Amino acid sequence: MNRVLIITYYWPPSGGSGVQRWLKMSKYLPENGWQPVVYTADGAEYPVEDLSLEKDVAPEAEILRRKIVEPYSFYKKFLGIKKDEKIKAGFINEGKKKSSWKENISVWLRGNLFIPDARCWWIRPSVRFLKKYLESNPVDAIISTGPPHSMHLIAKELHKKFNIPWIADFRDPWTDIDFYNDLRLTKLADKKHHRLEKSVLDSANAIVTVGHSCAEGLRKICGRDINVITNGYDFDINQTESDVKQTEKFTLSHIGIIGANRNPIVFWEAVSELVRENKDFANDLDIRLIGQIDQSVVDLIKTNNIENYVEIIPYIPHSEVIDKQKESQVLLLFINNTPNSKSVLTGKLFEYMASGRPILSIGPSDGDTAAILYDTKTGINVDFDDKEMMKSELLSLYNKYLDNELTTSYKDSVEKFSRRNLSIEYVKLLNSL
Repeated sequence: MNRVLIITYYWPPSGGSGVQRWLKMSKYLPENGWQPVVYTADGAEYPVEDLSLEKDVAPEAEILRRKIVEPYSFYKKFLGIKKDEKIKAGFINEGKKKSSWKENISVWLRGNLFIPDARCWWIRPSVRFLKKYLESNPVDAIISTGPPHSMHLIAKELHKKFNIPWIADFRDPWTDIDFYNDLRLTKLADKKHHRLEKSVLDSANAIVTVGHSCAEGLRKICGRDINVITNGYDFDINQTESDVKQTEKFTLSHIGIIGANRNPIVFWEAVSELVRENKDFANDLDIRLIGQIDQSVVDLIKTNNIENYVEIIPYIPHSEVIDKQKESQVLLLFINNTPNSKSVLTGKLFEYMASGRPILSIGPSDGDTAAILYDTKTGINVDFDDKEMMKSELLSLYNKYLDNELTTSYKDSVEKFSRRNLSIEYVKLLNSL
C-alpha cells in the first residue's frame, strides 16, 4: 500500500468545520490503496472539541503528534480571558458591543508578527521532526491542508529536502480569505504573505481547492492549473427521512458559525415584516441557530423584534448534526458578505443537500453556492439585498410546509459529493504524481 503524509492542524479532538475535510477524506484512502500518515498538533488550542469524531479515524491511519506552542496564553492574559476559555474562531464576538483597544492591538500583532498565522512557531520544529521521521519511514506523497497555511510551509521544506510529490490543499484562500483585510497588515507584512503564498503555489506538484471561484483566484496568482475537489457529506443518503421525525413547527435551521460578515441583515428584516404581516406564519415560525453566533447577529434579531422566534443553541457534536438537519423543515445557508463572497463554498452545504431538506441560501446570485444549488435542484439562492424575493421564497416554503410538500428528491445529483466518491478523485490525482 502506498503511504501519504497528511499535514493538518485540525484533527480530533478538534471539532468544527476545519477538521472535516481530511478526517473524512483519509477515512476512504485505504480502500483505494493509500495509507494515511497524519501529522498533527498535540495540545492545540481548538475553538471547539468533538470527541465523537474519533470514530471516523481510519483504522489503518498512522497518527503522528508533536507538541505545539501557540501564542494564546499571552493573548488570554493580555485580554483578561480565563485560561480554560476557548478562543473563538473567525473573529467571533460573543457578548460585547465592539472590540476593545486591547483586541485591536492583538489583531495587529497576530497579522504582522505571526506570519502566515499563529501556528508559525510550529514550522521549524515540525520540519526537524518530520525530516528525521521520513529518513526511516518513507512516504510516497505529501498533502498539506490549510488554513492554517503554516502547514503548507512545513510541506514545502520536506518537498525541497526529499523531492517527495506534494499536493497543497486549500480549504480556504490565503490572501483572498474574507478576514484578510481585518488583520490590519503593514505593507511589509502584506508583501510577506503574498510572497509566501506564491512560493507554495509555485513549488507544489499540484494545487487543490474546494470551488471554481477560489481556483480562479489562485490561478491568477500562479498562472497554473488548479484542481477542484469539493467538500462533501459522509452519511447514508439512502436512509429514509422517516428515520428522523420532523418538527411540527415551520423550523428554519442554520448550523455553524455566524460571524459579523455572515450576518444576513436584510433577511432578519424580511422575517420581521412577515411576522407582522402574517399571523399564521408567525405562529408556526421557529428559527434555530446552532453554533457560535456573533453578538451583532443577536443585536439585529432584537432590533427587528423577532427574538421570540429565534432559538440559539451552542455547538453540538457532529454526530447529532445530521439529525438536526433532517428534522428541520428548511435549512438556512448564510454566505459571507465580503469581496470574495462568490467563492465561499461552506462544507455544510453538501451535508445540507444530502439531508433531503430544501435549502434557502442568502448570498451572491452568481456565486459557487448558487450554481451548485441550481445544478442539483436542492434549494434556492437569494441575493443579499433582495428583501422582496426573500419574503416571497419564505412564503412559498411556508405554503409547501402547510401542504406537506417540503422535500427534495434529487439524490442522483448529490451522490457525487459523497466523501467516498470524492476520495476516489483525490486518489486519481495522487496516482498521477
